[in-house]
Amino acid sequence: MITLSVIVPAYNEEKTIAQLLNKVKKVDLSKQNVRKEIIVISDGSKDRTVELAKKVRGVKVIDKQPNQGKGSAVRRGIQEAKGDIIIIQDADLEYNPQDYSKVIEPILNGRALVVYGSRFLTLLKKNKKNSFIRKYKGAYTSAALGGRIVTIAANVIYGIKLTDEPTCYKCFKSSLIKSIEIDSDGFNWEPEVTAKIAKRKIKIHEVPISYKPRTFEEGKKINWKDGIEALWTLIRYKFK
Repeated sequence: MITLSVIVPAYNEEKTIAQLLNKVKKVDLSKQNVRKEIIVISDGSKDRTVELAKKVRGVKVIDKQPNQGKGSAVRRGIQEAKGDIIIIQDADLEYNPQDYSKVIEPILNGRALVVYGSRFLTLLKKNKKNSFIRKYKGAYTSAALGGRIVTIAANVIYGIKLTDEPTCYKCFKSSLIKSIEIDSDGFNWEPEVTAKIAKRKIKIHEVPISYKPRTFEEGKKINWKDGIEALWTLIRYKFK
């Protein structure tokens, strides 16, 4: 049986962590002959994230101190993972774990080593490509626009064809991602890993996923500075 390691980096997510973990546990992948390993990496959380995560049975919880950033937490999760496939799951409720089945399928059937779950691809398939920004008003608009800019930059710099580079749902064959050294501690681990995969000439497969964004008031942490850092990371690793 194949094991899927679900890595959940979390920082002060006491409002959503228990609900998210229970959603992950409910995902049934038995028809694909896949079982789950769930690993929460609390990145220096100062609230009840660790306490609440430990109450969910069957979940490995690591209280990593101090807070260093999402990339640091993901790196630790990859080190801890024992599965054949690894997927990243944010601790909020923006992404639906029921999408795991279609995200891991291209790896299971040998068509891909890397799969990104694309929020934008879902709208493209519905011929609503211009509605991605309009759909999410207010504070989220800047994050959505920034994500589109980072995606375009990745495509231009590395000659790839992605629709959603900053997506949380990045899924890898374990042996591949464990062979990639991740240097970035923050959100820029994502453009870094994209750059390093692209430089290896490995195709990144995309599948459409569902998405329900939260606002900055609800706890969304990424901001415009992270977008600038992502662009610089893409440029830097092109020549590094």
